[in-house]
Amino acid sequence: MAILEATQIHKSYGNKFNKQEVLRGIDLRVEKGEFVSIMGASGSGKTTLLNVLSSIDKVSLGSIKIEGKDFTGMKEKELAEFRKQHLGFIFQDYNLLDTLTVKENVLLPLSIMKVSKKEADQKFQQIASELGIYEIASKYPNEISGGQKQRTSAARAFIHDPSIIFADEPTGALDSKSASDLLNKLSELNRKINATIIMVTHDPVAASYCSRVVFIKDGQIYTQLNKGEETRQHFFNDIIRTQGVLGGVQA
Repeated sequence: MAILEATQIHKSYGNKFNKQEVLRGIDLRVEKGEFVSIMGASGSGKTTLLNVLSSIDKVSLGSIKIEGKDFTGMKEKELAEFRKQHLGFIFQDYNLLDTLTVKENVLLPLSIMKVSKKEADQKFQQIASELGIYEIASKYPNEISGGQKQRTSAARAFIHDPSIIFADEPTGALDSKSASDLLNKLSELNRKINATIIMVTHDPVAASYCSRVVFIKDGQIYTQLNKGEETRQHFFNDIIRTQGVLGGVQA
């Protein structure tokens, strides 16, 4: 079952005298439970694609459906409600509130959904245990490591059972061990709860954790790789080869 369907997505900036076309007719379908990575060189349009798929930015042309509902024409109030119900976000710079504890940061999406304290506590215990942050629940962001901050950000994204998790360079600010810890946790959640994750990354190691990699070049889909039954190492090698053909992916 397709959880996301993007059809003929175009995105331009500027005006008719000075127009920059960033996305040029992209079609993308993501099935429920997929872990998809979007890769491409700097300026290829990968971040713009993530932004329009996640409703952060508006398309110039085309339609995007999540759970069969096209959100591209929604007014801001309706769109805010749609995001609240269906979308989770993990950002490179964590986006945590320094004045809130780890637990309070994670529970933010539930607090605006009027979930009972008992249910919220149960959900927190479950997701925080999965992501290895339950023991630091009462600490503040400035008291924990970058890896713990990103796992807190991930817990906040998963806590309300969204239709899709969007991750923008989630390992970009992490050392290799913290990055690998996070990616292993995301892979586990992808398998255990059939979570759908769409991640932008420039890192072939991060992409090798995914089930499919979509390569963007000049605002269009250049090619795609499916992991299938391959080992992560073999898939990593395939990604590196494809990057070579593509001309290399820059940070």
